[in-house]
Amino acid sequence: MEIILKQDVENLGFIDDIVTVKNGYGRNFLIPQGLAVLATTSAKKVLAETLKQRAFKEEKLIKDATVIADALKELDIKITAKTADSSKLFGSVNNADVAEALAAAGQVVDKKYIKVEGGNIKRIGKYNATIRLHRSVVVELPIDIIAEAK
Repeated sequence: MEIILKQDVENLGFIDDIVTVKNGYGRNFLIPQGLAVLATTSAKKVLAETLKQRAFKEEKLIKDATVIADALKELDIKITAKTADSSKLFGSVNNADVAEALAAAGQVVDKKYIKVEGGNIKRIGKYNATIRLHRSVVVELPIDIIAEAK
């Protein structure tokens, strides 16, 4: 079954992508949730016209995302966390903590666009976070988790 995505769906595609999914997934989940519409001939024509009109706006979005990506690459993010012993953390560090650290550094990025390597970090060390600013602009950001001074 071919569908047109109305929103970004993780592990499937981005908004306005035409994707093929199994009938049950499309009919029972994506379409009723409002995440997609059936890719009929007329819907494909409407999508093509929309994409033509959006091409100019898309260039500006990519340019803005690239500027933000360059600024993020310059940052040195260090997150302090309480530790139990030499390296194990009380709790964990996740994408929300990375978003807070970025906001403190002056770059506001929504936490849903940040993926931390391994999901939750539970030990001190150096890790990578992937930040998706646009479908074609993705930044790898090194993060340093350090122990809080006692």
